[in-house]
Amino acid sequence: MAIAKSERLMNLALCLLGTRRPLSKRELRGSIEAYLEASGDDAFNRMFERDKDDLRELGLVIETVENLEGETGYLARRDSNRLPPITLDAEEAAALGLAAKVWQQARLAGAASGALQKLRAAGMPEAEDSYETHPSALEPRIPVHEAAFEPLMLACRDRRPVVFDYRKANAARPESRQVEPWTLECWRGHWYLAGWDRDRGAERVFRLSRITGKVRSRAGAFTAPVPDVVTVRETVESWAGETATRTARIRLRAGCGYPLRARALSVQEGADGWDELEIPYGHGLDAWLVEFGPDVVVREPADLRADVMDRLRAVAKG
Repeated sequence: MAIAKSERLMNLALCLLGTRRPLSKRELRGSIEAYLEASGDDAFNRMFERDKDDLRELGLVIETVENLEGETGYLARRDSNRLPPITLDAEEAAALGLAAKVWQQARLAGAASGALQKLRAAGMPEAEDSYETHPSALEPRIPVHEAAFEPLMLACRDRRPVVFDYRKANAARPESRQVEPWTLECWRGHWYLAGWDRDRGAERVFRLSRITGKVRSRAGAFTAPVPDVVTVRETVESWAGETATRTARIRLRAGCGYPLRARALSVQEGADGWDELEIPYGHGLDAWLVEFGPDVVVREPADLRADVMDRLRAVAKG
């Protein structure tokens, strides 16, 4: 079975690399013997999707293209799958080794480990593993709890549009969003997706914890240009509240809200069990304040107080 699958993957890779135009699933099925022997369309579709994911996991860049008749085709351009010689010094190798240890998820850990093995086989120098020589050292981790993370990560990598249901903080029910995903960013322990919202015709940022249900992929190419990484990162930080343009005054229950206290510009301790803080005010502060519930009261500005009240009413309505 292992040999048969290896041959099938090799044949599929050769077909995708050898074509000058996108090949449909129908054409690929007629070109690869193992697909012809599949018992029915459902069995073929499952086999093809697994093989396509396996090839992508191995590093083959497979493009999904929709032709004029609306039929989806696949190809792997040679220029997209050719890498220049890779030369890394010991410090760069150590940095890659550290990055590979960051991910907790098994799928990402396997991909990172496989990438390191390929680089070492190509001559990357071995770096001393400080975590093996010093087992008591702290090891970095990036937590990912949202089910939407993996399908969105793959969609960003493959430049595939997606559809998902999204519930805004001040909305009682989720609504469908059609998005061209650009990148994922982690900020303050939460993951955000930056991309192009097709329905609104504008750049948007979505918090993954507010995505409900499954993320569904859609065929076709992106309709909007993808900005550079710096611009996307700045957008995520701005929408998440990193960029502060004003200040706000809040009352905070004594002994609570330490993250708010860490960002405070000034703190006045009160005798009634409440302290008054001046904190930076940027986009997203209202959503953050709501997380502290009854331990926070907004004094000013009035628009921030109104936004927090609207979000609390939406939460109360369920």
